[in-house]
Amino acid sequence: MNSPTALVVIDAQVNMFDPSNPVRFAEGLLDRLIKLVAEAHADHIPVVFIRNCGGQGDPDAPGTPGWELHPSLQPADGDLVLDKTTCDTFASTALGEELEVHGVTRIVIAGLQSDYCIRKTTQGALSRGLQVTLVSDGHSTYDGGGRTAADIIAAVNKEFENRADLVTAEKVRWRQP
Repeated sequence: MNSPTALVVIDAQVNMFDPSNPVRFAEGLLDRLIKLVAEAHADHIPVVFIRNCGGQGDPDAPGTPGWELHPSLQPADGDLVLDKTTCDTFASTALGEELEVHGVTRIVIAGLQSDYCIRKTTQGALSRGLQVTLVSDGHSTYDGGGRTAADIIAAVNKEFENRADLVTAEKVRWRQP
């Protein structure tokens, strides 16, 4: 990592895109994640893939097919893959230390799930003084708690609109002016 910016892709694992129970808006989301990773690589921006480690019997239990990163989002040489056990990636991985050691002060966040790991990792980054760009159309979740996934995504975006840079995937800028 030799950039003040890094892309952090959270929980883009096979189980989230399982055709029998995919997150809402899965196809468009996957396309945007693929594009973000490709753009970051092209601009020599470090990419950090975060992989959730569920418990035994969970669809994302370590070593199961659902735990693997989506086949379209395989790390390139130099990318970092961190395994987490908490919604806030910073709480159960060395992400904070890795970013600090490499001089990263801004992260671009995308992935899954909006109301859990995206929300908590964004809060964790902000509490550590990092500049955060949250990709407003680069995260999703499932319907739940009496709300649609679209409502949940909108609520998470609203929560961070005054504390993070909120931009669509097509408007992400890797280098700050």
